[in-house]
Amino acid sequence: MIRRLSGLQLDVIHLFRDALRYAKTKPPEVEAGIRTFLRSEFDKNCTGLKKTEFMRIEYLLRRGKKQLKQAKQTNISGIGFSTAK
Repeated sequence: MIRRLSGLQLDVIHLFRDALRYAKTKPPEVEAGIRTFLRSEFDKNCTGLKKTEFMRIEYLLRRGKKQLKQAKQTNISGIGFSTAK
């Protein structure tokens, strides 16, 4: 039996796929950095997040969509980030 995804789960998947499509438009070395950034952001934000925390999930979706929109509007030549140890 196939489990149906909720609307929020579908929104998260769509955001991630849109961001990956955006990364594909960049040169390979920049694309790799964007992919690494995306993976780390999604991993960081899903750690300890319960499916029932709708307000937090909606906030993170809004923030992600806004960041993607900003990235698309400007000419991004690369992404740099640091990880806390």
